[in-house]
Amino acid sequence: MKSWDFTKIEGNKIKLDNWLSDSMGIVDGGCIYSTLFKYPEAGPKRYELILSAYPQENFRTLAQITVYAEDLPGSTVQSAKFLTDQKIRILNSVSLTGISDTTIIWNILADLNFAGEGELIKEKFEELKEAGDASVDKINHISIKPANIGRIFREKSDMGNLKTELRHGAPVTFKDDCFDFGTEYGDILNDVDGQMVEVTLDPGSWLVSIVFFKPDTNLVKINLNVPDCMGSIDSALSMLAEVGINLISVFTKVMISYQTMDIEVVADLKDSKIGIEELKSKLPEHLSKQNGTFELKDIQSL
Repeated sequence: MKSWDFTKIEGNKIKLDNWLSDSMGIVDGGCIYSTLFKYPEAGPKRYELILSAYPQENFRTLAQITVYAEDLPGSTVQSAKFLTDQKIRILNSVSLTGISDTTIIWNILADLNFAGEGELIKEKFEELKEAGDASVDKINHISIKPANIGRIFREKSDMGNLKTELRHGAPVTFKDDCFDFGTEYGDILNDVDGQMVEVTLDPGSWLVSIVFFKPDTNLVKINLNVPDCMGSIDSALSMLAEVGINLISVFTKVMISYQTMDIEVVADLKDSKIGIEELKSKLPEHLSKQNGTFELKDIQSL
């Protein structure tokens, strides 16, 4: 599943497509909580906005709960009742049948009463299960882990500096499918009108990341059709590496198994040896030399 998109800023507003906002539980008239970060000078990224439907002060008590239950009537209700009895607030969740007619897997983002409570909940479940309690007879297993959203707010990693937190924004009302950053960040993001931003979903944490690129970034979108076989992706994209083109995102999708595959690339030409017009001529030449049917379907500036 593709979990990102590119969109253009209009004034102080960032439009979120319906598929994106619906997936993340962001609705018209609802509040959005946000944090703005700044990236180091190196690299194509300039700023990043993290958006969520819940406030930052809740992050330390958020947990990822996975419930494995029998694929029987009442199992989901029983699972919800068990969590309710533990005073756990279910936020966003996804339920699916893992093994047909056998297991239901329910992935939940939940708000605990306090950090570290997950171990106590698991102990309570195991006690009831060992006692043969009917209140959990349809539940097979419960896994509870910290949501680890704090990783997004880390300023350093083993690889060096990541980003610096600039500001927590006050809640902003999501209106007309747009997030308006003007009130909270207009003094910082005062030169981004008309620029492209990358919008990425973090389905596990139910967060939205919006990346602002450096002003000199030269983004292009490339669509290719290649054979569905080993080596076709590196063969198709090797020329981009040779001329110093930096790939921002790559999305591949098999169209006909063992026959054709689509590749969608967004790349930065800023430090490349060639521009977009030369790329439009050289890339088809490169593809024509490959073994099989390689086709440049489209290339355009973003």
